[in-house]
Amino acid sequence: MKLISYRKNSQARFGAVIGEKVVDLSKQFPSTPNLASLLADTSLLEQAKAYASSATADCALSDVQLDPVIPAPGKIICVGINYVAHAEEAGRKVGQYPVIFQRFAETLLAHNAPLLRPVVSKEFDFEAELAVVIGKGGAHIAPENAMEHVAGYTCFNDASVRDWQFHTHQYGMGKTFRSTGSLGPWLVTADEIADYRELKVRGILNGEQMQEGALSELAFDIPHLISYVSKALTWNPGDILATGTPSGIGFKRNPPIFLKPGDVFEVTISQIGTLSNPVIDEA
Repeated sequence: MKLISYRKNSQARFGAVIGEKVVDLSKQFPSTPNLASLLADTSLLEQAKAYASSATADCALSDVQLDPVIPAPGKIICVGINYVAHAEEAGRKVGQYPVIFQRFAETLLAHNAPLLRPVVSKEFDFEAELAVVIGKGGAHIAPENAMEHVAGYTCFNDASVRDWQFHTHQYGMGKTFRSTGSLGPWLVTADEIADYRELKVRGILNGEQMQEGALSELAFDIPHLISYVSKALTWNPGDILATGTPSGIGFKRNPPIFLKPGDVFEVTISQIGTLSNPVIDEA
């Protein structure tokens, strides 16, 4: 099932995408405040799937304004240098532990919303990624149990301001500029993906493929990452785990390729869909 967060008549809603139409689940489950709350209740989620499969659609997908699939996740945990080929192009080695940094929820954008190239930099780069959406919370999760905590998957662009990223050895500042992280267009529930390792991620700039990678190439796989983070932080429903970007990023090209106004960057993931965002300059 494909699930979205969206706005209709200026009201925040959540629903299921059936073809090119939307079934309003927030109307059917009025005591559930948002999509993260639906994902947290497996019984309710099953009811939602059953309802959406036979319900009459409420509107066309083209008639709604999409929000980031989880509009306000409590945590966005990002992983750096998690594809071996990307580590090589970055001149880095995969270490004993994953490289973890955080992004703030207020930086997130929806499908088709414009990415902002910041006033203070022209080194605005793209990073196509698979994002995992947590459904079941928990701490000290064993790797063998970690996939039980996955509600589904979505596309993510962890667009990065490269010069700010390398102001210091802790590069989080370049990873969390306003309106630079896009998430969506929808979440595909975990039961629809038989094996996430078969998924392929592509980053496409103005119709030209820049990045490609398979989830089977991750240095630290999803169960390991969920388990590792859970030793320090408690996962909560709606939290986001961004699994890292494959090789082909702009600033490691010769000459470098950076995002500029008028560009369109797409994250395409097999079995999930395409997240597309134009680029404009920050006012």
